[in-house]
Amino acid sequence: MNTTPNQPGTAAAALPGRLARGMRLANLAVLAGLSLWFFILPGVQLAFDLADPALRQPGGLPRAAWRVHKALAPKYERWARARIASGVAAKLPLYDVPSTEWPMFGSVFYLAATAALQAEWDKHPCGPAPREYARGAIDACAALITDPVHHTWVKTHWGPEYLHRENVFFRAMLIQGLTNYELLTGDRRHHALLAEQVETLAAALDSSPHGWLNDYPGECYPIDVFAAVWCIRRADALLGTDHSAFAARAIRGFSGKRLDELGLPPYDGVPETGLGASPSRGIGNSYVLIYAPELYPDTARDWYAAYVQHFWQERIGAAGFREYPKELPGRDWLMDPDSGPVMWGFSPSGNAFGVAAARANGRFDQAWPLAAQVLAAAWPLPDGSWMGARFLSSVAAGHAPYLGEANLLFLFTRQPATGVPIVTGGSLPRLVWVGFGFFFGLGGLFLSLIGWQSRKQLRRPPPTRAPGIRIQASLWLALAAAGPLLALCHGLAAATCTLLLMQLLPRGVK
Repeated sequence: MNTTPNQPGTAAAALPGRLARGMRLANLAVLAGLSLWFFILPGVQLAFDLADPALRQPGGLPRAAWRVHKALAPKYERWARARIASGVAAKLPLYDVPSTEWPMFGSVFYLAATAALQAEWDKHPCGPAPREYARGAIDACAALITDPVHHTWVKTHWGPEYLHRENVFFRAMLIQGLTNYELLTGDRRHHALLAEQVETLAAALDSSPHGWLNDYPGECYPIDVFAAVWCIRRADALLGTDHSAFAARAIRGFSGKRLDELGLPPYDGVPETGLGASPSRGIGNSYVLIYAPELYPDTARDWYAAYVQHFWQERIGAAGFREYPKELPGRDWLMDPDSGPVMWGFSPSGNAFGVAAARANGRFDQAWPLAAQVLAAAWPLPDGSWMGARFLSSVAAGHAPYLGEANLLFLFTRQPATGVPIVTGGSLPRLVWVGFGFFFGLGGLFLSLIGWQSRKQLRRPPPTRAPGIRIQASLWLALAAAGPLLALCHGLAAATCTLLLMQLLPRGVK
């Protein structure tokens, strides 16, 4: 009789090897999915976004802004409510800008972007309105910017009278945020605070010697004063007030000796003398030129022309604004908390804000290449997030993880001011094609290597030695199950780290 009593044992002995090979193949499938998610699909998304005519001409808002805004709404709400509940803002280092200013700034940006998207939706209703799908985030933003604990750092600077004593940057943020909140919701719970801040800040600026006041003790930034004047005028439409005469007088702070030798607002200055302490910079010029066309159209035209003449450059395949003028030597490489890392003279923040400045001034021939470069650097993911923007936010500490995305939403939703001439044209800088090479080239390389490794695994026989494979497989399955749960509860970064940890198993297999 022909029997094979050893076959069951042989099959059992082969099981660990097959299990180990299966884990390795599954790991390669995970890596392939990550390559698609982080490289190939972002390249496809970037191509889709760059085909949007709203980036190259007026009429409508970029579809990338709609997509990212909707995806960000629930995340921003959860983060803002958790931060308020934590009370962490009461015990932060006084001069730590990312932990103090950025949560406020990001919330104001998100409200401003939502208001712009809602205004566009009102013209062309389609799908759920921003004020509806983002209502939770809208309320959370308003709660954060009015939370007394989140005012701790300016209270420390200015004392109990912080809402009535200079403090221009913070009070302007408060006015802008509350104006957009009431416009979006119709909720008047903060109406009295808004009206009081508009009146008292306008009066304080009007009575100042030269039209400037400090942001912090001993720190005056005329660009913030300029934005404050715009915020006051925009609140007028909601409040039914009229500060046009105040705005007409406020130009004294931005003319004559108040300007630098290029005829542009200085980056910082001395309120007591009305003289600039340092020349204009890219981030400052881009910032004020977002608001200038609505406040002072003729002035905006002159400033933008001077900005282009002295700051615009095209080099190393990129096009954009410098942080310091061409005439100022030795400023091509530096690191600054406001501008970011300046390389070849280009200002990261100045060019991001430059997208909005160019759009507001009708210069789509410059807004188009700037927007294309910013979108490539933003690294769009399939879930509607901008990973590049999130890298530049305060992610690790959790103080402002969504500032970058909220900021870009604000910038991409600016529209040309009424009456400004529209200039179209421009071309894609070579740097954008480098971005495509990064996404498709690196993604394609990873997929090729993964395919090669997969074929190699399938061609060779299963491993014959796999110590503790059942324990390793259990741990591997636990990590695989944890990935989706972490993605839901803690975001994509935590889930990706878990999926990468899976690559460490199995161990000791031969």
